[in-house]
Amino acid sequence: MTPGLIISAPRSGAGKTTVMLGLLRALAEDGVAVQPYKCGPDYIDPAFHLAACGRASFNLDSWAMQPGLLAAQLARGGEMALAEGSMGLFDGVVYPGEAGTGASADIAALTGWPVVAVLDVSGAAQTVAALAAGMAAWRPDVKLAGVILNRVASARHERLCRLGMESAGLPVFGALPRRGDLTLPERHLGLVQAVEHPDLDAAIAQYAAFLREHTDLAALRAAATARTVPGALQQPKPPGQRIAIARDEAFSFTYPHLLSAWTAQGAEILPFSPLADEAPDPTADLCWLPGGYPELHAGRLAAAGRFLTGLRSFAQTKPVHGECGGYMVLGEALIDAKGTRHAMAGLLGLVTSYEKRKMHLGYRLAELAAPLPGHAPGARLRGHEFHYSTILAQPDPPLARVLDAEGTAVPETGSHRGRVSGTFFHLIGEAS
Repeated sequence: MTPGLIISAPRSGAGKTTVMLGLLRALAEDGVAVQPYKCGPDYIDPAFHLAACGRASFNLDSWAMQPGLLAAQLARGGEMALAEGSMGLFDGVVYPGEAGTGASADIAALTGWPVVAVLDVSGAAQTVAALAAGMAAWRPDVKLAGVILNRVASARHERLCRLGMESAGLPVFGALPRRGDLTLPERHLGLVQAVEHPDLDAAIAQYAAFLREHTDLAALRAAATARTVPGALQQPKPPGQRIAIARDEAFSFTYPHLLSAWTAQGAEILPFSPLADEAPDPTADLCWLPGGYPELHAGRLAAAGRFLTGLRSFAQTKPVHGECGGYMVLGEALIDAKGTRHAMAGLLGLVTSYEKRKMHLGYRLAELAAPLPGHAPGARLRGHEFHYSTILAQPDPPLARVLDAEGTAVPETGSHRGRVSGTFFHLIGEAS
């Protein structure tokens, strides 16, 4: 297997995304075929990874992916793998899923990739070494290769932090001075999407120059290792031969491993843009509306007559499925943050409100009560839900019985009517 490293941290907000993007670009500039990954169910960061190094990034999720699906992602090749962790290194759910709790540490243990911890040292010095030492000792099957000190205030501050790490016996791969300009814009579901960043390439180039100046890239490359991951490779089967997929700023949350698996098995992806008032290709076998930010574009979508008419016509004879934002657009109406009601496709009775915001976040295990494209009733699926919209009406029959990661039933069951189905969870893989 490709040798690699996991870029993780004790918590979110420590700066691991900036480090990840800078390292990816710097390594690519040096001619290294670096394969990026994202630990956990994140569908925004992989697009940034692609922009940084020119290679598609794939998710590694120990809760939602079966071992064979994980093994398939790890067989992507490259000279070196670099995986960005999610949240803190050991953060996961209480009850394990297919191969673990969803923690980045599970991926480190599976792959043998050592962890490089990005530590925000603002407001502390030698004490940060105690935190790093605790991370190093917490799981015997996870190796902490060393640390990158972030947001260092001064040369004296760096000396004190390095002194602590020396006492803990932990290598320091770099020390990054505090800079307020090295940030990415965010919105309610995380980072602003890569395609929306005003000058993403220049920003990533700046990150790379910053990492080159303040980290030991050669030592990082030398720290990368791996172990063989056993098991037969498993790929999700495509739900059809020709798949019309909405793709623009309102519909962009698709997991790369699904599209890659579908096309590798001969399926043809037919993208179209609802925001450009494009309809799904009528010759496609099915239509898939991914999640995204329809609440930010509700007026344009409601006025997209060619898109809505074409979608309704398509649904008369062929299956249509929507995930999260796509599900909302299939519904009767969407109420935006200002309280304005926008008529949607009306293929389902769903009415959602972004004016009445409540965060819905977490893994989902679903047992289908009705078919979803590519899956028959009774199939058990794993996915993830993350949105702020509230359901005001959901009159159609439930699509599935849906549980969270602790086995508690959630009200976001999805729904179906005729050939149309929708869920608030984003599909990742099948459950065993």
